[in-house]
Amino acid sequence: MENLGITGLFGGAYNGKRVFLTGHTGFKGSWLSFWLHRMGAEVTGYALAPETAPNHFSLVTPGMNSILGDIRNRITLEKAISEASPEIVFHLAAQPLVRRSYREPVETFETNVIGTANLLEACRKTPSVRAIVVVTSDKCYENREWLWGYRENDPMGGYDPYSASKGCTEVLASSWRNSFFHPDSYDSGHHVLLATARAGNVVGGGDWSEDRLVSDIVRATVLGKETVIRSPQAIRPWQHVLEPLGGYLLLGQKLLEKNKEFTEAWNFGPNEESSLTVKEVVETIRRLWDRFSYRVVPSQDKHEAGLLRLDCSKARMKMGWKGIWDAETTFEKTIRWYRHYYESAEVLTQVDLSEYIRDARTLGLTWALPAEGETDDRTN
Repeated sequence: MENLGITGLFGGAYNGKRVFLTGHTGFKGSWLSFWLHRMGAEVTGYALAPETAPNHFSLVTPGMNSILGDIRNRITLEKAISEASPEIVFHLAAQPLVRRSYREPVETFETNVIGTANLLEACRKTPSVRAIVVVTSDKCYENREWLWGYRENDPMGGYDPYSASKGCTEVLASSWRNSFFHPDSYDSGHHVLLATARAGNVVGGGDWSEDRLVSDIVRATVLGKETVIRSPQAIRPWQHVLEPLGGYLLLGQKLLEKNKEFTEAWNFGPNEESSLTVKEVVETIRRLWDRFSYRVVPSQDKHEAGLLRLDCSKARMKMGWKGIWDAETTFEKTIRWYRHYYESAEVLTQVDLSEYIRDARTLGLTWALPAEGETDDRTN
């Protein structure tokens, strides 16, 4: 793989590091493994086989050791982590869909809660592990559908099984941190720093999952069908997939640098102006892709939150993280990715990553600055 000039991102924290990533075949996981590999990390992934064809993981084929396995299988997971001997672990594997959680509630809790317990226990038995980032969701909060964003110290909750499982995952991670990885005993009783990360709705090229707005639009459009819109007035904090991934990587850097003060929960969401209704999103996409059409059908489904926002001031103030692309840019990049894939058989993942790094450097974000001897044009 050619030198893309990004090994110095995040202070060079990932160049040559052994990274274990669960959920690497999923949408967010495949983007993260792609980014990690290009920063020079030695990545081992552990996940189920991709659920869709096509899928982003198969299209980008990141250079890594890919292990197909279920995080509910504690024995195989422990073996995989032990053999990989990672220095940092990113835990993204999950059952991520609200509507599926109504159909498969027990499986959702087994995967999201017990699977996380299995992962943390495996890390506890692996001496090489120094940092763990457990990724949950903005839906972990007790959602009262108020107008302001949720802060990291707001109560956990969850109406539907998926949301409740993510709240449970946060409580579980906090318990393992207090019981086994307490910051006060770091470097004396253990050598692991554990944090959790919460993000909102993410979009971007390469997601073909069920029951997701953009994925549904793409599938219907390429087949020449109308997209059925269920909840046009529902408000979501939309962000490009690279936004929270940058937050996870920055958080991981802080943990690898032995900063105990970062062993907490962190929100990584878009600015308030990027919270759009579903109707605003579909109108934006219709401007970007004239083949797309839709119709509204009143939802008869189970309860799903109508309004949910995150307050990310903690990450901005303490970590120097901030969102880079607004909602308009996010959907422009996303629809461009799909159009190039279907119309020209091109995969623009590297293009999007290069442009994201370029824009972060323009804003002067510390994590994006090139290392000494690197230049901006080498991200292309």
